[in-house]
Amino acid sequence: MKSSFSVWPHRLAVLTTCATLPLLFIGGLVTSKSAGLAVPDWPTTFGYNMFLYPWSQMVGAVFYEHSHRLAGSFVGLCTIFLALALWFRERRRWLRWLGLAALAMVIAQGVLGGLRVILLQHTLAIIHASFAQAFFGFAASLAIFTSQEWRGESGEAALDDGGKLLRLAIITTAMIYLQVIFGAVLRHTGGGLEAHLLFAFLVAVHVSLLLLRVAKLFSHRPRLLRGAGFLGALLVAQLLLGLGSYFGKDTTLPRIPAEGVVYLTTIHLIVGALMLVTSLMLALRVARLSRVEKLPAEHGILREQPSI
Repeated sequence: MKSSFSVWPHRLAVLTTCATLPLLFIGGLVTSKSAGLAVPDWPTTFGYNMFLYPWSQMVGAVFYEHSHRLAGSFVGLCTIFLALALWFRERRRWLRWLGLAALAMVIAQGVLGGLRVILLQHTLAIIHASFAQAFFGFAASLAIFTSQEWRGESGEAALDDGGKLLRLAIITTAMIYLQVIFGAVLRHTGGGLEAHLLFAFLVAVHVSLLLLRVAKLFSHRPRLLRGAGFLGALLVAQLLLGLGSYFGKDTTLPRIPAEGVVYLTTIHLIVGALMLVTSLMLALRVARLSRVEKLPAEHGILREQPSI
């Protein structure tokens, strides 16, 4: 018999999510500095056990690539503990299986990273980058699923009519993820700029519509309003970072120093990841408030509300 409630699944889900963000940043630096193949072997590092590689030899591009491997290992360790905590301390069966799915995802991501080194394929690098963002979103979802808010302890009443807002939030999230993929293509191949710019416009339109709808119809919902407002702020920052990256690399205007461009493009990647997670969490909150109600705690499952 599993205990009624444990705080550990939520704490570990938050830790895993937070640990994934710097991993994405380091991965972005690896790409921006062309350090992805600085270590030619895998899973070893120049023949060493990855965890025993001398710190004194972590210099130049090797520092970024090996740091990326160590950070990835830490996220993998967090995910193992998260999956165990969910399996042994979580009463909701569907959530226990999602914990195993997260573990499978992090293993697959590690293998993809290794194959990228061994097979030297740009396609694998694009998949690896895109899948990393998907895992970030998945980990954030586990954090919200294990929270008191999702368990029905937030004190918020159900939305009377959130169907249109939910559809808009889902479409916006999908648009942002497609933009993430086109961004990965651009970073790893230098191609696909037109598609990246097109989806930047589409994302800007959908985020603006989402923010306006929340502000107009759901301003009395502070969680939704804060989430939509934060997404709008991230959009402005992302557009400015994108312009800075473009003018810093691809124009004849006075250019930003190369090191500055590296960090500008990497922060651009991170803000895109934050936009993805923010939009996803907003969609999940709307779904939770508008389409489902919680059964008594001993059932630990959700059911649909009757339509009014």
